[in-house]
Amino acid sequence: VQLQASGGGLVKAGGSTRLSCVVSGLSLDTYEIGWFRQAPGKEREWVSTIGSTDDTYYADSVKGRFTISRDIEKNTVYLHMNSLKSEDTAVYYCAGANPWTVVLRHETYEYDYWGRGTQVTVSS
Repeated sequence: VQLQASGGGLVKAGGSTRLSCVVSGLSLDTYEIGWFRQAPGKEREWVSTIGSTDDTYYADSVKGRFTISRDIEKNTVYLHMNSLKSEDTAVYYCAGANPWTVVLRHETYEYDYWGRGTQVTVSS
């Protein structure tokens, strides 16, 4: 199983960017994929999750600004990030969770598989 996150980079405050998570070894029809982020000196925090039936969930801090989506044919999950703020600066990770065992969705321990992160830096 591999999850490969990409995208991001340096973005101006108020701008937009898109992250991609290419998943191999898991089917998006049977696994939930979440995005987490970790800023320097802070704990990893949940951002958003898309379920196996295309249901979506967001942290309050990004609701209305970020949109999670998926392309089943490409086995890829996207995180569309708009109206970016300096506090969105972090390393972003995608992770896979078994829908039969996930309950809260915002806890890192519920995710079985993790990809390497991709840096998003928002300049003010």
